[in-house]
Amino acid sequence: MNKRFIVFISILTLFCYSFKSQITNRILFIFDDSYSMYAPWKSDIKIEVAKKVMGEFLDSLENISNLELALRCYGHTTFFKPDRNCQDSKLEVAFADAKTNSLKIKQRIQQLEPLGTTPIAYSLGESANDFTACNHCRNIVILITDGIEECNGNPCEVSAMLQKKGIYLRPFVIGVGLDAKFADIFACMGKFYDVSNEANFKDVLNLVLIEALSQTSVEVDLLDLSKNPTETDVDMTFYEVGTNISKYNYIHTLNNRGLPDTLILNPDKIYDLTVHTIPPLEKKNISIIRGQHNIIKLDAPQGFLKLDLYDAINKYYPTAIVRKNGEMQTLIAQEFGKTEKYIVGKYDLEILTLPRIYLKNVEIKQSSTNLIKIPSSGSVQFNKPDLGFGSIYCDDGKIVNWVCNFNNSLQNEVIYLQPGKYKVVYRYGFEKETTKTIEQNFEVKSGTPKTIRLF
Repeated sequence: MNKRFIVFISILTLFCYSFKSQITNRILFIFDDSYSMYAPWKSDIKIEVAKKVMGEFLDSLENISNLELALRCYGHTTFFKPDRNCQDSKLEVAFADAKTNSLKIKQRIQQLEPLGTTPIAYSLGESANDFTACNHCRNIVILITDGIEECNGNPCEVSAMLQKKGIYLRPFVIGVGLDAKFADIFACMGKFYDVSNEANFKDVLNLVLIEALSQTSVEVDLLDLSKNPTETDVDMTFYEVGTNISKYNYIHTLNNRGLPDTLILNPDKIYDLTVHTIPPLEKKNISIIRGQHNIIKLDAPQGFLKLDLYDAINKYYPTAIVRKNGEMQTLIAQEFGKTEKYIVGKYDLEILTLPRIYLKNVEIKQSSTNLIKIPSSGSVQFNKPDLGFGSIYCDDGKIVNWVCNFNNSLQNEVIYLQPGKYKVVYRYGFEKETTKTIEQNFEVKSGTPKTIRLF
């Protein structure tokens, strides 16, 4: 079958698909009209070939539904000698539906005369303002150029930044009569296509259109214990595979129908996904199939852990170190008075009170809250007539366990202790005899202040 006939059939299929889509595709053409477009190329000069091919291409877009078009040009308002105008970039035709704008863009391109330089990075940056706010739009850039950046800008950095912000998807770059050595330069900016002749130019434009308008979507299903995608409201990051380069950051959401919300990701990349649950979940080497609705599934059943005090008379709220059961790695330091969500399972808690409280095998169950409450600490003020050295111990009359040391640079010190019986041992710094050690027993009650005088 004839290659162009196959392309034509593909475009017809795509048009039908786009007609059914609820997403509006917005294509911004960034058109090179710099002085170098006067260079001879095959049967004519580059600018004339580009005008002819673009005119025919735009005619084919008139009847595509859910498609808006706009045109930005650069290098067309200021002659490049004696000085380059590195801000020579202008939105010539603002976004409107394809039926209206295909003719307008065609007419404007026909009027262009190449004059100036090639400010690609600046044009990409300015294009962010060309895409007005839209909740259900896919923003696409097609850059048509015959040269590389001439204004010391960094198109790759600008493109990456705007992609990361979600301004537009990965741009398509069509090189008109470019040296093949420039392919690597443009590859970091977007998906690069080399155009070697007029016929090739037409085929590339059609191919880019098919790729640009293919409705590739993604949903992330966070599954509960019943394998239903009910878990949500958690951060997730898509990384370029095998790197720490973040490509997309989203907070997972369920839509109005209670289903995972649909995302638009660049299908030209392979991803690693981290879902920032506690502990985090990972899925590696995710390929996005173009033109399909892709579903990424992760088992993520979650429940809640709430930490609280029986009373809160004082202002001291401790923190708990949370670890997976039997492991030493800290997952989170959770403050008392707060509720956190965890993957279903068992956890060990080290509560940073004085003395420490250790709770093992704390179970988190699906969609339920495990409430852990401890007594509020009592505040103990130690009055020390002079600086010295000392420690506090738990003393239940049988076993004495160390709790903490005093701060030997403070004369008066407040320490929060859990309810219980204690012993304080202290010696003033000026005393040089061990037998001058002071020892006192005392009791702490929950939420109750107490003063200990060490003399």
